[in-house]
Amino acid sequence: MDFTELIDLASEKVGGAVLVANDDFFAPKENLLKASAPIFIEGKYTDRGKWMDGWESRRRRTPGSDWCIVRLGLPGIIRGVVVDTSFFRGNYPEHCSIDGAVFQGLPTEQELLDESVSWVPLLPQSALNGDSQNLFPIEHAERITHLRFRIFPDGGVARLRAFGEVVPDWDRLKRAGGNIDLAAAENGALVLSCSDMFFGHRHNLIMPGRAADMSDGWETKRRRGPGHDWTIIKLARPGRIKAVEVDTSHFKGNFPESCSLEATADPPDPDLTATTVQWANVLERTKLQAHTRHYFDRELIDNGVVSHLRFNIYPDGGVSRLRVLGNIG
Repeated sequence: MDFTELIDLASEKVGGAVLVANDDFFAPKENLLKASAPIFIEGKYTDRGKWMDGWESRRRRTPGSDWCIVRLGLPGIIRGVVVDTSFFRGNYPEHCSIDGAVFQGLPTEQELLDESVSWVPLLPQSALNGDSQNLFPIEHAERITHLRFRIFPDGGVARLRAFGEVVPDWDRLKRAGGNIDLAAAENGALVLSCSDMFFGHRHNLIMPGRAADMSDGWETKRRRGPGHDWTIIKLARPGRIKAVEVDTSHFKGNFPESCSLEATADPPDPDLTATTVQWANVLERTKLQAHTRHYFDRELIDNGVVSHLRFNIYPDGGVSRLRVLGNIG
């Protein structure tokens, strides 16, 4: 899978934050993790200079490099990063590098900057292009909670994306007891594929929290032929499903007429769209309503421990969130 098809572990949308930077004179460090694409506004200035939608340090007059430290919203294994220098043309850094570390809890600024921290190189100093999406695969298969992003020697970066696989603290989740959301991105679930996502990305379906608006859900184009739309979800861990929530909030004239849910366990074929995969009904086709949180428990068919779901909508439309509560198998 192309690493950009994974979840952005650093995005502010999932709780990522730039905790500290040595310099953000021209543009604030917080811009770096915005979920939205960067923009440029001709002629817009602040009292410090040209307004830019990114993180930008002042011109460095001494040796060294500029840096910031990022707390991942979802700790995990980083498979690749995108250093987006959109609209930074004469003021982008020549190079960048990225290191990773694991912290317990919520470290203070002093703890983050302590010389005893074991920062592990993830991306060596690498050349950047201006006004570009700079893609770098990462070869490091261990869990990371924080990043140190360095730019050489100074300049501006619009966005930093860190795509990877979520690795939650399973010991903490087990201590909490009870059901967990097996389909939540924050617990390690992933939407592997879908029939269509013209208006809203498939990953939105399993993001934390409630959707902000229609753009924050999964939405397909209008279907003009036979069939229906669907997504395939790899659960955070195999488990037994106890309850399901289908949330159509914000979808009022474009919600699906109905939905159904199917499951499988340990599919023999890695291609889950193959006809060899046996899917069993969890929720029979059920009518949906506009702008509504639908809860299902007694309606569900128990298929034991399952590992993957196929969520079907008929014929098309948008769903804000899908929650699948269950016990870890």
